[in-house]
Amino acid sequence: MVIRRAHTPGPRRLPGAAAVAVLLTCALSACDNGSEPERPTATAATTIAPSSAAGVPDLAAGAEIARGIEVPWGLAFLPDGDALVAERNSGRVLRVSPGRAPEQVYEVPGVTARGEGGLLGLTVSPSFAENGYVYAYFTAAEDNRVVRFRLDGKPEVIFDGIAKAANHNGGRIAFGPDGMLYVGTGDAGQGARAQDPASPNGKILRLTPDGAAAQGNPTAGSPMYSLGHRNVQGLAWDHAGRLFAAEFGQNDFDEINLIEPGRNYGWPQVEGMGGADSGYTEPQLVWAPSAASPSGIAIAGDTLYVAALRGERLWTAALHDGVATDPVSRIDDRGRLRTVAIAPDGALWLTTSNTDGRGETRPGDDRIIRFPAR
Repeated sequence: MVIRRAHTPGPRRLPGAAAVAVLLTCALSACDNGSEPERPTATAATTIAPSSAAGVPDLAAGAEIARGIEVPWGLAFLPDGDALVAERNSGRVLRVSPGRAPEQVYEVPGVTARGEGGLLGLTVSPSFAENGYVYAYFTAAEDNRVVRFRLDGKPEVIFDGIAKAANHNGGRIAFGPDGMLYVGTGDAGQGARAQDPASPNGKILRLTPDGAAAQGNPTAGSPMYSLGHRNVQGLAWDHAGRLFAAEFGQNDFDEINLIEPGRNYGWPQVEGMGGADSGYTEPQLVWAPSAASPSGIAIAGDTLYVAALRGERLWTAALHDGVATDPVSRIDDRGRLRTVAIAPDGALWLTTSNTDGRGETRPGDDRIIRFPAR
């Protein structure tokens, strides 16, 4: 394994610029045989001291709180601390609580689970105590769409028309500190969509809770918040309200991006670093897909958590004033990891994704693991 500044071989990357991110390049032979990459070294335009591990929970003390869940994807917490978990293929929504068996509380109708599609992201209304709304992103017969529902009612489609495909369906949804609904979409296998302002694909969308384009978006009347994304499956905000997103690369580089309104993140003209001179926004962290393939992300204090699928590990990175550095591999013995989330009590919840057709299924998979807050 070699750690270096970004370089720009290959037709999809533009001439290089000085790296402002950490670059991890992992040889396929090292990653595919399950060996552990070395701890990366930060390479940055300015020296940033790494944070201590004081804010990271004891990741050796994880307790399995649910097992036998079929392709868990979205996870959202209710005000009482219980979690709702989406099963991608079945369309079921389970209620999960430590010490109790998972209980089905809803089934989203019309889910078409093929390839990477199905019931994907879940989030809970910030006003759940008053309105009881749960939001879901799923693949239907014709498209990807966002619905909201009460656990005792029928779903209401609030946004549709997101092109679907066997892969690159995006799917993560979350409410931001501003009360707006953010939606990460994929390019559905056609990179040109990511650069088309008229397409919702390859974007991060910012919607009102009713599904309309939010006021203050970069283009009035448009749901688009940022563009030039290949496949966004992770959204999280730091304590200052800055939005970070995880993005799957193609063959070369996965990314963690600091998302700012109206910015273009380059896909498909650029993958990883090297687009700044052409007006694209550079990622903060990049990995070889064999070491990451990042899906869910979460932030607690000054620590960013990244759940890696193909990389089969949980990464952490230090956050300093909106800059992510010092990625460290923390867990590598649970298989594919889809979602990481911070519970209302500060605990870290992690879901495996070994039953998704690409992993090696282990007895008891898939699981939800809880790590107590430090």
